[in-house]
Amino acid sequence: MDSLNRPRAASHGGTGFLPPTVTNIEDTGLPSLWLQDLALKIIYSQGYLTGFRIAEELALPFAGVTDDILSELKKEKLIEVKSAQQTGLGSSSYLYAMTGKGNIRAQEALMRSQYAGAAPVPIETYNNAVRNQAQGRVVVTSRSMRQLMSQLVLSEETFQRLGPALNSGASIFLYGPPGNGKTSIARSFGNLVMSQNMYIPFALFVDGQVVKMYDSVNHQLVKEDSGNERATGSLKTGIRRDPRWVKIHRPFIVVGGELTLAGLDLVFDDTHKFYEAPFQVKANGGILLIDDFGRQQVRPRDLLNRWIVPLENRVDFLTLHTGRKIEIPFDVLVVFSTNLPPKDLVDEAFLRRLRHKIEIGDPSYESYREIFRRVAQSKKVEYNDQGLAYLLQEWYIKHNRKLRASHPRDICDQILDISQYQSSEPVMTREMIDLAAQAYFVDI
Repeated sequence: MDSLNRPRAASHGGTGFLPPTVTNIEDTGLPSLWLQDLALKIIYSQGYLTGFRIAEELALPFAGVTDDILSELKKEKLIEVKSAQQTGLGSSSYLYAMTGKGNIRAQEALMRSQYAGAAPVPIETYNNAVRNQAQGRVVVTSRSMRQLMSQLVLSEETFQRLGPALNSGASIFLYGPPGNGKTSIARSFGNLVMSQNMYIPFALFVDGQVVKMYDSVNHQLVKEDSGNERATGSLKTGIRRDPRWVKIHRPFIVVGGELTLAGLDLVFDDTHKFYEAPFQVKANGGILLIDDFGRQQVRPRDLLNRWIVPLENRVDFLTLHTGRKIEIPFDVLVVFSTNLPPKDLVDEAFLRRLRHKIEIGDPSYESYREIFRRVAQSKKVEYNDQGLAYLLQEWYIKHNRKLRASHPRDICDQILDISQYQSSEPVMTREMIDLAAQAYFVDI
């Protein structure tokens, strides 16, 4: 990826944005009482904690922020110091515990919300960060696209349409028969996007509510220099940026048949009383691939209608359980990938709103040969043109069967299975091809 022609990042690993330093409670943008409740919930749920450990859990610096929070809690007799170790680290090494009065207040706070993690970031701060980091996206040229797609065999026409679609950063509709590489193309896009980094917060703060943002399944952390580590690594040496943010690879998130309309809005946990950010918010700054589009549990048209405003205006509107709408940037390249005919999924009005529509058709015989040759080489199957000619004549032409880009991989796997069982070499003989094809193809 290093050889791709892309603009040099302005700073900070390609994000063009660095979360500013937090030196006092006011810098957090959060109410002091709300932070006190959060600290109480953390101590209540974990028991005795040092001041340094509380700062780690809050993802806030100790000096000037966490120590002020703890001072207020001590003043109100909500916590107490159980021991003061002589370590030279000052009050950050003190061991803190709840008082009876503190237990009551912590329980009241937990009834409102059981969130007890890193301090959130105000949504306005997050929105500005998304806009600032939108400028650092990768831009590809024809040359760099050839490097990016070098592992795929595509027609020149298809190839020349993919680059502008990726650069658009808007929306792509990939359609065509199954097994021809639509998902592989999207994943190649994802590999490119993930070669850059960005910052996201652990959580968002909206009208006193918490929206959990960072997701260890969908977000990949980037190791930072020692001076820019999260609170866990840099509180002792001084924070250079707001530790409520984490540095990640730009996200590439894949959703399939499990996607629902409800999953595209804020998901409120009635038990724990905080929100989970929807897929498209977690994908901000990167790519959201909707794979197998049309096979979701909701009607395709209903799902597509949900995307009209975000795709046109590049902003999304999410709904709190109170009914209040919040605006959030929509900096996502949405890739719809489907095996179904477009006329069965969308109407002309919606297709107009999709920036790029690209059909990924069946490979030509020459492309099929090149795919087979590459796959055989990678899987250590002995390739020969005579064997391929026999396969095409006997199992494709005679059966009027369509070529699919995925077939070489699957047929080579069959050859490997059979050769292993027979204790023979994986070679493309007529006998081996017949056995592989009989086991693989089914006439429908």
